[in-house]
Amino acid sequence: MKFKDYYAILGVPREASEADIKKAYRRLARKYHPDVSKEPDAESQFKAVREAYETLHDPQKRRAYDELGMRSPGEEFEPAPDWRAQFEGADLGDLFGLDLGDLFERMGASRGFQRGTRRRGPRGAEPGGSDLEAAVTISLEEAHRGTERLLEAAPPGRVPPGPGAAGGALRVKIPAGVTQGERLRIPGRGGEAAAGGPRGDLYLRIGIAPHPLFRPEGHDLHLVLPVSAPEAVLGAQVEVPTLEGTVRLTIRPGAQAGQRLRLRGQGLARRDGSRGDLYCELRIVTPSEPGARERALYEELARASHFDPRAHLALH
Repeated sequence: MKFKDYYAILGVPREASEADIKKAYRRLARKYHPDVSKEPDAESQFKAVREAYETLHDPQKRRAYDELGMRSPGEEFEPAPDWRAQFEGADLGDLFGLDLGDLFERMGASRGFQRGTRRRGPRGAEPGGSDLEAAVTISLEEAHRGTERLLEAAPPGRVPPGPGAAGGALRVKIPAGVTQGERLRIPGRGGEAAAGGPRGDLYLRIGIAPHPLFRPEGHDLHLVLPVSAPEAVLGAQVEVPTLEGTVRLTIRPGAQAGQRLRLRGQGLARRDGSRGDLYCELRIVTPSEPGARERALYEELARASHFDPRAHLALH
């Protein structure tokens, strides 16, 4: 497989903290997200950035990646036998031709199932199988619209084959309206029981990947909305992105930095078909390099205005 330098992709040193990695991901995801970026290679860049983040923000995957050592980007290599024995935790088969990102995705899947409590049957019945848990990370858009996941490379006997499964893999449906940290129960798809007892259940722990624009809070979304000084002072109609396209928002004259405006029903979908709200926090921004005419107008405004933004700081 070909080596990928995930640290270089995110632009962070190998000793970067988890906070630095998340900060770099947010910055680059905002830059390359296909819905907002004008970069010619935005889609491929966004995919690379997300793959790097998915590996480095997970402590186990990051440790496994670091153990591969330093190589040149694109260099062909194969993990050493002791690396496979130490980190895979399950037989994933032949790695020939596997992409590095696929390797860590499969490795995460193989390590993602955890045994839970053993299911109890009726009095006198055979004891049931253990409940299992698996962590699943989805995008904000997938949480809003619903999605499916194919859970692969589960340890033998952990997820029994059956309807929706192929070759030991299980296809699960994640409904629209799930939120960060939610646990979804899939009955009868947990551990097998001895002597014919009932199978346990499978629980999916939902994680939502960071989004370049929106911060979810339950079913509500929060967005930092930049506005110009004239828009804040005079009021304006501005275009605001949502998960379903853009909508127009009215900013009334005299708007203040930090003010929150609510767009009802523009948040995440709920199970009952309703939606949360979108809260837009205003951030007043000014041009870093104003043109000559623009600068002259600002200078004229400064001479004409008697507004003192720091009047409340006076001690007397």
